[in-house]
Amino acid sequence: MASAAAPLIVSLLCCTALAVHAAHVVYPELQSLEATEVDKELRTGYHFQPPKHWINDPNGPMYYKGLYHLFYQYNPKGAVWGNIIWAHSVSTDLVDWVALEPGIYPSKPFDINGCWSGSATILPNGVPVIMYTGIEPKETPSAERRVPGQPLRPFLRKWVKPDYNPIINPDHGINASAFRDPTTAWYGPDGHWRLVVGSKENMRGIAVLYRSRDFRRWIKAHHSLHAGLTGMWECPDFYPVAVAGGRRHHRSGVDTRELHDSTVAAEVKYVLKVSLDVTRYEYYTIGWYDHAKDRYTPDLDFPDNDYGLRYDYGDFYASKSFYDPVKKRRVLWGWANESDTVPDDRNKGWAGIQAIPRKIFLSRSGRQLIQWPVEEIKSLRAKHVNVSNKAVKGGEYFKIDGFKSVQSDVEAAFVIKNLEKAEKFDTAWQTDAQGLCKKLNSHVKGGVGPFGLWLLASDDLKERTAVFFRVFKNNDTSYVVLMCNDPTRSSYESLIYRPTFAGFVNVDITKTKKIALRTLIDQSVVESFGAGGKTCILTRVYPRKAVGDNAHLFVFNNGESDIKLTNLRAWEMKTPTMNKRLGQ
Repeated sequence: MASAAAPLIVSLLCCTALAVHAAHVVYPELQSLEATEVDKELRTGYHFQPPKHWINDPNGPMYYKGLYHLFYQYNPKGAVWGNIIWAHSVSTDLVDWVALEPGIYPSKPFDINGCWSGSATILPNGVPVIMYTGIEPKETPSAERRVPGQPLRPFLRKWVKPDYNPIINPDHGINASAFRDPTTAWYGPDGHWRLVVGSKENMRGIAVLYRSRDFRRWIKAHHSLHAGLTGMWECPDFYPVAVAGGRRHHRSGVDTRELHDSTVAAEVKYVLKVSLDVTRYEYYTIGWYDHAKDRYTPDLDFPDNDYGLRYDYGDFYASKSFYDPVKKRRVLWGWANESDTVPDDRNKGWAGIQAIPRKIFLSRSGRQLIQWPVEEIKSLRAKHVNVSNKAVKGGEYFKIDGFKSVQSDVEAAFVIKNLEKAEKFDTAWQTDAQGLCKKLNSHVKGGVGPFGLWLLASDDLKERTAVFFRVFKNNDTSYVVLMCNDPTRSSYESLIYRPTFAGFVNVDITKTKKIALRTLIDQSVVESFGAGGKTCILTRVYPRKAVGDNAHLFVFNNGESDIKLTNLRAWEMKTPTMNKRLGQ
């Protein structure tokens, strides 16, 4: 991700790369002020982050010879954006991580001003290649390629930048200042490789399509893969998902290398995800890909606009997925930026985390994607508490005692007693869940809801973050469910950015009157998954009082209708090995 003045696409042996200009706020005077101390009070315990300094986009994730690899945009010299390299970590389980040497750093004329985001592709001979965005001295972005110097070794510690880089330059028909972030490549039935690069033309976001026979010489197609009137598309991701009723289970992932098989190709649909540089949100569409015409067409239910379906309705950006061949799943990574102040980040000595990796698949209905924390994260569960069948009347709340909630995994299930008390839904709200949550936040009494959890809460509740549901009556027979993360009272600190985040939940509440919530709490981050992963919201919070042992968990109901907490299970979460150097 980033915005560029004129990027190039570069490749590495074992990797390919592409370069662009950054859309981040730039603080030249702070970029190389190395942190001498790291404040650990709000530092996450089990989310991915390096020991110190700034991180942003996840890059080139892959599984290779027994190891999960994650590269990411990193400033080795400070806690603000700048001096960007590709840091590199490996894991056997997506939980414990070991830091290796940087994978890519500026070293050639075609990337001397920056090595920005890109993707990894594993070739048929088993060798991985990275495509990334490189910035040359004239600040023109291009795509570069990089390959591993020792491809038979699982750690992939050495990468080579072939001299024939850059492999893709923005031509005269491309806005060179908006050209970046090549996708993982896919191999077509005609024997050609394809990849997509994000770009724009005025306010038209474009997935620029390139083809190659040998993964070295790339030619721009006469038409784009797809386009939409949304502003710049960055960090595009394009991949297949299994549909219900096929030979494989719809929750299984699909490897793009299988798509030359016409039988497999007939049992998949495609996802195109883009990150919107204008709004800093992501959205995705689901549709069909015509291999012969090289065109992607979203289904009618998926409009190209910034209020379309999102992976996450909160602080989640520049995401990148990869296929895990061992567990036959697609895994999604996403970056969560800080929402405190730059002086806070300088004082902490760090900024940015990666969200917990998520398994992602197409719902049985085909109407949306489902996301759920990878199963390996359960290995961190420790001390456990359970609450069952507890009624919560309107205006009531109670504390969950018996465990430390500041670093925890909480699963809760609610039953609504009376839907008739639901407030009437205004159709003007259909495209603005966030605005609705801001207007009717957790402090505003409703008919059915708000009900849910107060977390990272002080004993006196003066600091608390709310994760809740609110139900509206659409007509006499249908209802609309809103899910919100509300951090407006999360901190005494007045300068912290505390937006409410929200999304509607595609669930028929009339059948069972039940809804489930899973929330991962980790010091300064709250990741919530509603209705089994149909709606996901990540929020950054910075309490001053509700920290450590002083952070508590409550169940609350601020609606007229009574609810029942049918079950709540909560676990303290252990701290994994997080980016120690190999050999430490």
